[in-house]
Amino acid sequence: MKHTSRVIILSLLLAFSILMTACGASPTPTAGPANPNIILATTTSTQDSGLLDVLIPLFEAETGYTVQTVAVGSGQAMKMGEEGNADVLLVHAPASEVVFMEAGFGTDRFLVMHNDFVLVGPTADPAGIKGKATTVEAFEAIFAAGAQFVTRGDDSGTHKKEMELWKAAELNLAGQAWYIETGQGMGASMIVASEKEAYILTDRATYLANKNNYELEILLEGDAKLLNVYHVITVNAELWSKANYDGALAFANFMIAPAAQEIIAQFGVDKYGVPLFFPDADKIDADLGL
Repeated sequence: MKHTSRVIILSLLLAFSILMTACGASPTPTAGPANPNIILATTTSTQDSGLLDVLIPLFEAETGYTVQTVAVGSGQAMKMGEEGNADVLLVHAPASEVVFMEAGFGTDRFLVMHNDFVLVGPTADPAGIKGKATTVEAFEAIFAAGAQFVTRGDDSGTHKKEMELWKAAELNLAGQAWYIETGQGMGASMIVASEKEAYILTDRATYLANKNNYELEILLEGDAKLLNVYHVITVNAELWSKANYDGALAFANFMIAPAAQEIIAQFGVDKYGVPLFFPDADKIDADLGL
């Protein structure tokens, strides 16, 4: 399996190099950028899934930039952007991203990819959510049973989505002892859920990439409300003189270029039989129902 994965990645690297050469670009820059350092604030899912481990070395080799990745929740990533502590963001909280852009904190925002959220839990399924038609029905069953549920509680894109779903179910979580907040990233929160035999909402990529680390299974999937969309955003350099806008835009353009989009389309297929993300640079938000 490792050999297959290596062959696929090497093939994609070769395709990337050929495409860039055809476009008149050299995969190895002759002169580095004036400001080669970029701070990327991104979600834990892009890091935990391993996707950035493939894409960032390609970007660095192609452009001469060096990327410092800070993996946090989408809310924290946007806060870094607001405070001038990041140059570019890769996040998955569309409603909050619109607010971020309207407030003038971002300059460019491009649709990159999507996957979906899934509701996972112990095989025993104490609340009986398997077979429920919607996430709201599953949340109602968990609430009624008082079954343990782990939340990140960190204002991440996943946490925002979870809160949106609880609100849709019109359920009040205040004072519920079974509702456990970790304040941690997706991978760490999943381990807590596994140890406590609790339910948790997660993105599919993180679950598949790390499922051997915990005893949780997908109990509900496919609800239209569980769509998980990622955008890349450049931070407004007019607000922060030290912001590396050229580097941020280079990274954003790299993420939506055909070569990177093809890598995104293939990422995970060799190991899981399905991609962990679906490329969307050729679409607009309305195509995804946003």
